[in-house]
Amino acid sequence: MNIYEYQAMALLGERGVPVVPGHVATTIEDAITAAEKLSGPSYVIKSQILAGGRGKGHFWESPSDGGGVRIARDVESLKNHVTRMLGKHLVTAQTDKKGILVEKVFITEAIDIVSEYYLSLLVDRQTGRITFVVSPEGGMDIEAVARDKPEAIHRISVDPATGFQAHHGRAIGFALGLKGDIFKQSIKLSAALYKAFVETDMSLLEINPLVETGDGKLLPADAKVSFDDNALFRHPDIAALGEAGTSDPLEQEAKKSGLSYIKLDGSIGCMVNGAGLAMGTMDIIQLHGEMPANFLDVGGGASREKVATAFRIILSDPSVKGILINIFGGIMRCDILAEGIIAAARELDINVPLVVRLEGNNVKEGKAALVSSGLAIITANDLGDAAEKIVAAIQKAA
Repeated sequence: MNIYEYQAMALLGERGVPVVPGHVATTIEDAITAAEKLSGPSYVIKSQILAGGRGKGHFWESPSDGGGVRIARDVESLKNHVTRMLGKHLVTAQTDKKGILVEKVFITEAIDIVSEYYLSLLVDRQTGRITFVVSPEGGMDIEAVARDKPEAIHRISVDPATGFQAHHGRAIGFALGLKGDIFKQSIKLSAALYKAFVETDMSLLEINPLVETGDGKLLPADAKVSFDDNALFRHPDIAALGEAGTSDPLEQEAKKSGLSYIKLDGSIGCMVNGAGLAMGTMDIIQLHGEMPANFLDVGGGASREKVATAFRIILSDPSVKGILINIFGGIMRCDILAEGIIAAARELDINVPLVVRLEGNNVKEGKAALVSSGLAIITANDLGDAAEKIVAAIQKAA
């Protein structure tokens, strides 16, 4: 589960991490009130969407009007910027071509930045440890640093048996090239971040940039936080934050039904069980000349009800011209899944081409049920065959 930047900053602040003061705003009046609570005269205005690259992005309605992160020199300038940002679609490298609607902005004090660094914590699957990834070269071009100058990226792993120790903090400070009081601050900051990461079951905490200010402070100027969905039952307060995590009604409906759904900019709706299989399905659709309209993972134990809900969500997207179902029957038998697909297809009166590929437990019985259903369901033998058939079907229908 992902949360907005303003939520992440508040969460860190509540756990003893020093952060740049700021307030969220959904209207011009909110923005003025936020400015009055902060120490001006200058402010930073940040569009709140769940995608990176905001500073380098542009608004779909006005591509030349500026990016999703702006500086206002006074309250009048702030009002002008907020007016031009709220209600517009921000396009970044991580969104589709129409972008994401900006419904909130985060207004912070403008601070005097001397240096920018990069710091993140993640769960390293290879070592089974929480790992700090840091670089003395932070900012908007960290991806270029990782690509062109990998020696500037440092990894410090923490043994779960010992937890975070002072020597981890010192290693982070040295890797960032810090000295004096800022070095000491980095040790305390790293400890507080590690504690927040573990206590809230985060899977990712990214601070870019981590900044050194003109008055000698080390502060997160931005924060991206993701949580382990499987641990949210332990944190109902954090789970509640996710309710505001998406403005897309289809994504909200999917979340309530226990489905993982992300809308994409394509024409083929996908229903798959398993995240890895879903990504493979999307890749092979693109390989055959079309684009997926969504990522949708119904999970390993997909029920008939989940299948029906997934169909309803996919068909609610007007850009969907065909549907590809790719299911591996492991926990759930293929014949039971086939029954759910048939029942949902009859109930929803599907009027776009539908290709189904089943594999795994009771696959012969599942395929037989699809063929004998009397519905216009196209069966496939493997994933490549399925992709070829759905692409051909929507091109023929067009």
